[in-house]
Amino acid sequence: MNSTVIINIIRFILLLALQVVVCNNIDLFGFVDPYPYILFILLYPVNGNKAGLLVSAFFLGLILDMFMNSGGAHAVACVTLAYLRPVFFKFSFGISYEYQTVRINDRLSPERFSFLLISVVTHHLILYLLEIFRFSLAWDILVRTLLSTVFTLITCIIIIYLIKPGKQ
Repeated sequence: MNSTVIINIIRFILLLALQVVVCNNIDLFGFVDPYPYILFILLYPVNGNKAGLLVSAFFLGLILDMFMNSGGAHAVACVTLAYLRPVFFKFSFGISYEYQTVRINDRLSPERFSFLLISVVTHHLILYLLEIFRFSLAWDILVRTLLSTVFTLITCIIIIYLIKPGKQ
């Protein structure tokens, strides 16, 4: 097995465990929740297997749906994020993405931050649209998306800096 595959399996298990054990118990103000498990999708290698990413994103969301009893909303949001990830890369990084010179877990730059922001907003908007699923609660969907995005971004940036490999 390739070392990248092993790293991705470990990352999958650790982020899923972090989400289930710690972050699912955090409920700020009754409706703000962090979802750092999406870092698995965002940190997946740029030149990695696209079908493998879609399948693993589906299982990541499905397992989380089983723990949170959310009826498939996380699976749909994860698969959509994994599918749209190349578009977000191209939007944020431009030509650098095509040459596969992008590493998300490097120093935070405006391009990396815009990629994280667009990805997290998309994931949360889809997730809350499917969880709430009522047009009369559109304001609630937008507020939850905005506040959870801020909380998730802060959590993701902290995790990225904690797991960032040291410079040799």
